Amino acid sequence: MQGQVEVHFTHPDDFRRWVKENKSRDAVDKVMTEQEAVSRFVQDGAYLAYDFSSLTRGPQALIREIIRQRKRNLWICAEFTLHDSPLLVGGGCCTRIDVGFLGYGSYIGRAVCDGKVQVFDNTNGVLASRILAGARGVPFLPVRNFLGTDGLPHSGAKVINDPFTNDPICLVPALNPDVFMIHVHQADVYGNARIFGTNLFALEAAMASKRVIISAEEIIEPMEFRKDPGRTTIPFFLVDAVVHLPFGAYPGAMPGRYEIDLEHVDRLNAIQTEAQMQDHLERYIYGVKDHLEFLEKHVGWPKLKELMQKASIKEGYQ
Repeated sequence: MQGQVEVHFTHPDDFRRWVKENKSRDAVDKVMTEQEAVSRFVQDGAYLAYDFSSLTRGPQALIREIIRQRKRNLWICAEFTLHDSPLLVGGGCCTRIDVGFLGYGSYIGRAVCDGKVQVFDNTNGVLASRILAGARGVPFLPVRNFLGTDGLPHSGAKVINDPFTNDPICLVPALNPDVFMIHVHQADVYGNARIFGTNLFALEAAMASKRVIISAEEIIEPMEFRKDPGRTTIPFFLVDAVVHLPFGAYPGAMPGRYEIDLEHVDRLNAIQTEAQMQDHLERYIYGVKDHLEFLEKHVGWPKLKELMQKASIKEGYQ
């Protein structure tokens, strides 16, 4: 039933109070390793959000590190989650998912049917509206395009009569994640970040979240952000950790940098059984100590160079 659906919700005043007491606006060096960032800020039972996932600009290296550290009972949120959600579920990390598009592949479907993971249906627009409400500090936002959908009864949203028109209107609850992870093109040591190309709700999610972990293709000088502040996607005072992770979106693409590795994606899509999943996790995640060793051992520079050459924008994407 609609009223019985579990929903992650934080009172706006409680979130505002938490930020005031726990977030600093000081410009300090926040660079750390992926091991340090995940260990410090991703706790068991956390609500974890990211804007993109498997195909474009997803924080894939950070997700692999979460699995490597065997985090437990995570509730994840993404507008669409493809290969990352089966890996997180297969690794025993994720038990609940808020999602607009769950993806494809038989493994995650079986996991849902077997009760290994609960899925709460939304749409991409609904999740964006929930994040926007969290960023604005309001308890909900109204939407119309969720009315009459099969997902509505399984989302936690509520339907009331609009006081102005008396027509039905859908209210979606604000979302304030414990942790927001995002992979960006450029960042400085303080956490200022730039995204070039496709962007969903990066700034809004950073504003709405308690902790923000940024992984970046490159670290640049803070003065570069001062020279052109209008190109800053996320300001430093929202950020808690900066991790230098070139090719951090692999096997997905990074606009202007490298294309998706379809060969690796095909291997992920082929996972059907629990034995196949555990073999994949052991080979590509547990069997390496970090992102760099993963790239060196299982990808290699020739493949990375090939993916870079396939990128549609070679120069001047900045």
